[in-house]
Amino acid sequence: MDIINLRFLDVLDIVFVAFLLYYLYKLVKGTVAVNIFIGIVIIYLMGSLTELLQMELLSSVLGEFIGVGMFALIVVFQQEIRKFLLMIGSTNFTQKGKFFTQLRFLKGDLETSTNVDDIISACEAMGQSYTGALIVIQKNTNLDFVKNSGDDMNIELNQPIMESIFYKNSPLHDGAMVIEDNKITATRVILPVSNDRSIPLRFGLRHRAAVGITEKTDALALVVSEETGQISYVKDGEFVMFESTDELIERIKKDLL
Repeated sequence: MDIINLRFLDVLDIVFVAFLLYYLYKLVKGTVAVNIFIGIVIIYLMGSLTELLQMELLSSVLGEFIGVGMFALIVVFQQEIRKFLLMIGSTNFTQKGKFFTQLRFLKGDLETSTNVDDIISACEAMGQSYTGALIVIQKNTNLDFVKNSGDDMNIELNQPIMESIFYKNSPLHDGAMVIEDNKITATRVILPVSNDRSIPLRFGLRHRAAVGITEKTDALALVVSEETGQISYVKDGEFVMFESTDELIERIKKDLL
């Protein structure tokens, strides 16, 4: 294509494709889906190569495999596709200028507005007192469909407020807390519970609810066990391992960007 004849729509087309690929990468980054995606790409390239070299038998076998690849992709990436569609259809995606802040790959590193340090400090304190807690941090997907089950709030996020809400004698302690940016926007929220049988039996309903909401949305979830005081971090329906609270803080800050 002659660069001189490059139209504005051609540039826009390239930007939209880059934007789409960027979000697909964000959805599968850090999950086993990355390895599956790479495997599919390798098979596609092998199919193209065998066709070019006129290796008819192998080419036909790989061609048949690639022919049903779209159905396989829908099955394998069902969770990622659901999150992508939820993200695109989310009202928060275009509100408050968030649409343009998604173009972070065109800018320098940005910092999250959420006070992650206070969140983890509160979780540590609640863990020491064996106070159970379930915290959901919203990203792009709108969480109104679960917030409607709880009490609306509009409280500036800080450690004492979080601890007081989850205090066992507090009327607001039961259910999940939803955090948006740096505000607590809902308490006593009822979350969808995951039916994943691979979740260890030692984990209770709080952990299953954390897995459930992160399976259905791109939100992040933190759980403080009232039995052990242990803090669990859940992302994309999976438990994320960490060695220290400092590492956990850095992980959450990175995942919020």
